Amino acid sequence: MPKILNDNEMVAGLREGNKIVIDHIYYKYHKRIYAFALSLLKVDDDSQDIVHEVFVKLWNHRHELESDTKIESLIFTITRNVVLSLFRKQATENKYRNHIINEIERERETGEQNTENLLDYNLLKEKIDILVNKLPSKSRHVYILSRDQGLTNREISEKLNIAEKTVENHITRSLAFLKKHLHEIGIMGMLFWYLFVV
Repeated sequence: MPKILNDNEMVAGLREGNKIVIDHIYYKYHKRIYAFALSLLKVDDDSQDIVHEVFVKLWNHRHELESDTKIESLIFTITRNVVLSLFRKQATENKYRNHIINEIERERETGEQNTENLLDYNLLKEKIDILVNKLPSKSRHVYILSRDQGLTNREISEKLNIAEKTVENHITRSLAFLKKHLHEIGIMGMLFWYLFVV
């Protein structure tokens, strides 16, 4: 596994054209971008193209990055734009047009927030933070140690003095709760789920 880099290191490396850094970001996100694209498109080649385009765009625009750029937010934004661009481009084809129509109709019928209001990474991050705060205290603590601090199940087990199986159970229940509510948001909730939660 590559060395973990922080945002400042990744941004600096990208601006310098360091290909090791783009490889690091690819290693971290490419499977999640692919899984998200495949969940929507159901076509392997199209999903691989989405992954390729996301990283081409990131590399081509690396010189435009500000020093305080958050890589996670940037990856979300690029992926969002690439996916929506594909939907717009292929909206004349029934499989894509029907998908979008069904999604819009579902939102209207359920009274959920319009997808256009949920395209921003920060809004979705804020929503998931609210959901995490609704978890039972022990599950919330385990989830934060796992997903926010990057501890392994064994490290959490040792830190909290609980069985590793108990840690797994807390994470499984937490993910089920978050998945349910993020999928209710629609396409962008699914994007956030695939990129940053699982």
